[in-house]
Order: sequence, then structure tokens, then C-alpha cells
Amino acid sequence: MLDISKDLTEKRKTEHIRISLNEDVEGKNITTGLENYRFIPNALPELSFDEISLSTTLLNKQMRTPFLISSMTGGTETAYQINQQLAMAAQEKGWALGLGSMRAAVENEDLAYTFQIRKYASDIPIIANIGAVQLNYDFGIDQCRQAVEMAEADMLVLHLNTLQEVFQPEGDTNFSHLLSKIEEIANSLHVPVGVKEVGMGIDEKTADRLTSAGIQFIDVAGAGGTSWIQVESYRSNDSIRKEAAEAFLDWGLPTAESILAVRKNNFSTPLIASGGLKNGVDAAKSIALGANLAGFGRLLLPSAVENDVEALLVQMERIEFEMRAAMFGIGAGRIEELAHSDRLLKKV
Repeated sequence: MLDISKDLTEKRKTEHIRISLNEDVEGKNITTGLENYRFIPNALPELSFDEISLSTTLLNKQMRTPFLISSMTGGTETAYQINQQLAMAAQEKGWALGLGSMRAAVENEDLAYTFQIRKYASDIPIIANIGAVQLNYDFGIDQCRQAVEMAEADMLVLHLNTLQEVFQPEGDTNFSHLLSKIEEIANSLHVPVGVKEVGMGIDEKTADRLTSAGIQFIDVAGAGGTSWIQVESYRSNDSIRKEAAEAFLDWGLPTAESILAVRKNNFSTPLIASGGLKNGVDAAKSIALGANLAGFGRLLLPSAVENDVEALLVQMERIEFEMRAAMFGIGAGRIEELAHSDRLLKKV
């Protein structure tokens, strides 16, 4: 007997990858906001470039770099191949790795292997991933724990994707009374629990509610990069949704603004900046604005799809070099110094 739900999941995941690679899925008339900031150069940094350190910590876990490969995919054989490439590259460079939504694997153990990449990434932080809305669709502590154990993950992120679900043909749209359920997961799971958006950003009030509920880290995933409204519009056969997606081309809180908004009242909560970052200078700006880690997603996808680990490593090396060069250029020898630098100005 055919497993129709599995077939539909594989079709959706495959379409997401294809559309992200081949279609114009970035928002319009909206950017990350990072271009509105510039560093003041330090002509006399009193540093040796070779001594600049990118090492940092995330929730007491030592990291060689302040970078994350953001959540992308899983649930199909193609997705497994992508995750394998990403894991090998992340291990080589010392980046954290976020997994795509693991709902399908929790519901169907035959798909679990697509997220089981710890053997390729022995000591980097791995972040398991479940849609927060699934807590209203029969997911709870047991399913979240299963996802973490399946991936041998160091932490779990619950992703918020309200408008993606609204525009998704098969979307789950009951987001009512979620905060109390998020709080239960955060206070019961055996690993740190965080929350991320998927490209629309997190505002100040939402961040305050989440941290008050016990959430231990936040990934802003701001606007300026991939718009999942646009991705889903390419998948939809619903003419109303396809046309309505055009009204949301500039929807979201830009990444830079979201960093500042989350950090305003949450001074010690680990904060990940993702959403449209293009290079190591964007990453350096993000950390100077208040983030702890910088996440890169669709930028790395083409090399992963081509099973080209070497190309991935070259991209990651470039991003690292750009950040180190930016740090050298302002006289910051360590990530802590970059984070507390007074050399980032907003353009007038």
C-alpha cells in the first residue's frame, strides 16, 4: 500500500529545494538593513592579522567560529545528500549546523536517516528543528525529544512560520495558544530550546514573551533574504494565493532591525542573526549590532545540491576571511571585542 503522506512530504520538500534554487524567491523593496551600517576603519589597529580569533561559545559549547549553517532541508533522499555535505563542511570549518523541519521523520521513522548526520559532524553544535505550530497538531514533549535524540542534537529550535503556512497549499494555520505549549517544551526538554522565524523577523514584544516563557536562544531570521511566502506561491495552484503573495513582497522586519529589537530587553539571551546575510562583513555587522552567531542558508545550497564539499568549504573560507578582515580593519582581535565595538555607525 502506498504511503500517500510520505509521497506528499517528499514532493513538497523536493519542490522547496527546486524553487529555492531556480526561482526569484527574495522579497522586493525590502532588504536586511545591514547595508545601512558601516564600520569606522581603524588605521592603526595594533594587531597582527594572523592572531585574530573567531572562536566563541554558544550556550556554553565552545565553537571555532561564530557561524551557523541555517536550517534548510530534510525528509527525502536528496535532502539527506544535502545534509551530509553540509555536515561534513560544518565539521571541517567548525560551524554550527541547523537541520530542516523534522516533522516528517518524527511521523515516519523511515525518513529518520535524512537527519542522522552526527557521524559526519562529531563535535559541532547540531540544532534539531520542529515547527512550533505542530504543538497544536499532536506534537508534544515526546515528539520533540524524539527529534533531538534522532539527530543526536545539542539543542532544539521551534520555528515560527505563520505566513508560510497560510500560503502553503497544505499549511497548518492554527497558531492559537502556542506560547504556553512552547513554555512547556522549553522547561521540560533535556537540551536548550530556542525559537526562530523563517525569514520575516522577530520583534521586541515577541522576543520578550518568548524569553519570559523560558526560551534559551533566538534566531531572528529576518527579512531581506528568502521569502517563504514567495516559495509557496510558486507551489500553489490557488489563483487567489498566488496573486495575494504579490501584496507581501515587502513583508517582514529586516534582519538588522530584528537584531536590535530582540536585543533591546534581552541582554544575555544568545541571539542568532540570519536572513539574507551575503558575506562575512554582513556577519560582522550583525555581531556588532548584538548577535552572537551569524547564519547562512540559501547562499550555500547550490554547492550542497551539487555534492561539492570543496566548493562549500571555499565559500565558508571566504566568509571567515571577510569577517577576520573586517575585525582587523576596526582593531577587534576577538569576537568579544567585535561585539562591544563602538565602530559600527548607521549611515545618515
